[in-house]
Amino acid sequence: MDQQFKRIAIEHSDAIVQRWLEEINSLKEGNYTASISDELFESTNREFVNVIFTSIKNQGSTAAVEEFSEKIINLGWPLSYITDGLQVFRRETVDYILSQSDKVDSDFISNVLKSVDLWVEPLIRQLVNEYSGSWEHILSLQRVALQELSAPLIPVMDKITIMPLVGTIDTERAKLIMENLLEGAIKHNSEVVLMDITGVPVVDTMVAHHIIQAAEAVRLIGSTCILVGIRPEIAQTIVNLGIDLGKFPTKSSLRKGFKTALEITNRKVIDLKSQEEDAENLMGSLDGE
Repeated sequence: MDQQFKRIAIEHSDAIVQRWLEEINSLKEGNYTASISDELFESTNREFVNVIFTSIKNQGSTAAVEEFSEKIINLGWPLSYITDGLQVFRRETVDYILSQSDKVDSDFISNVLKSVDLWVEPLIRQLVNEYSGSWEHILSLQRVALQELSAPLIPVMDKITIMPLVGTIDTERAKLIMENLLEGAIKHNSEVVLMDITGVPVVDTMVAHHIIQAAEAVRLIGSTCILVGIRPEIAQTIVNLGIDLGKFPTKSSLRKGFKTALEITNRKVIDLKSQEEDAENLMGSLDGE
């Protein structure tokens, strides 16, 4: 009986697809797909229904399902698009098979429902699993990328590097900060590392502890760590917590910290304009003599 129903569905696939597309299109307005262009929505719908029929014809084939799940994730469409589409397919297929038969008894209807469920349920599980697996993989890659960007070490001059920190610092990120500081300081042969916490919203005991550890680690490899971006509220918090940051230099701004870094590396900022004016004044005085 199941093979008979499957043959009916496949032989009349064009009619079922048309009914499926009409109902899917009727769901577009006012839901999660309302902002999608008509062309993309239609082409994706046709690809979706082709995947469904391919799965019915070739049970056990996963290539088309994997590819389609990955495409939906890349498009940014929700999982409900897949589940809604399969529910609509189930309903339209059952209605069409029933419309092709003169039998209306409960046994016949029950057999049709069971058969269609045998096609659709495995596909729902497979698509949901593939979608979830692909989504978790993409999230994992994004998490790694964000971690790499969350503690960058930037060489700005010979022997001077800067690590700008933005956002909350937790234990995992603190570990990454430590690793990047040490690896970067050695790689760039840094004598001075400026750790800028201007973008860190809260500095509590744990955050301060992580910062001190990182600064101590940098000192042990022969470099100096300067903590910059100490806002008044952060300075007050550090004092109230009784945290000792006296072992390494601190500055209120990156500009002041950079000047200190230049001094440590036996360099300084020279105002060329002032020097030119002084030279002109000197030349003028000599000419007057």
